[in-house]
Amino acid sequence: MSAPQYDEFGFLVSEPNLSNEPHVPMRERFPPAGTEYLGGRSDGWEYRTVFAGRTLADTFEMIRHFLQEEGYGDVPLPNNVTELRLFRRPRSPQLELFGEYGYVHNPIKILFPRDAKLRNTLILCIYNERAPNHLLRFHGVLPQK
Repeated sequence: MSAPQYDEFGFLVSEPNLSNEPHVPMRERFPPAGTEYLGGRSDGWEYRTVFAGRTLADTFEMIRHFLQEEGYGDVPLPNNVTELRLFRRPRSPQLELFGEYGYVHNPIKILFPRDAKLRNTLILCIYNERAPNHLLRFHGVLPQK
């Protein structure tokens, strides 16, 4: 077991590897219900976490890197933050009170928070592709019980 390493300002650079297991991407082993994984929470169907950077571009790059590491590198994403901002607006001309604003492509959603103060923050939702009726649930066409 290795000791934690700190930079010259005292911030943690690397945590000790507490397990001897290699990293298994989330896409291969989705976090079980009720667990925390890398700062987010999973209910077995949806994993949700929040990213916040100095700028929205930094935040988007953090999400890109996270998705790559967790096995979702093949999911199409906007090319840059300028394209991502185009998904911020509601798609319908009617006012949506509770609709989600953001980029949606199965099995991920990158959402903008409702609170305008969180302008450099993005919410990442990843859905378990192996869950029963995943596609129907992802698109919201399966009636909820």
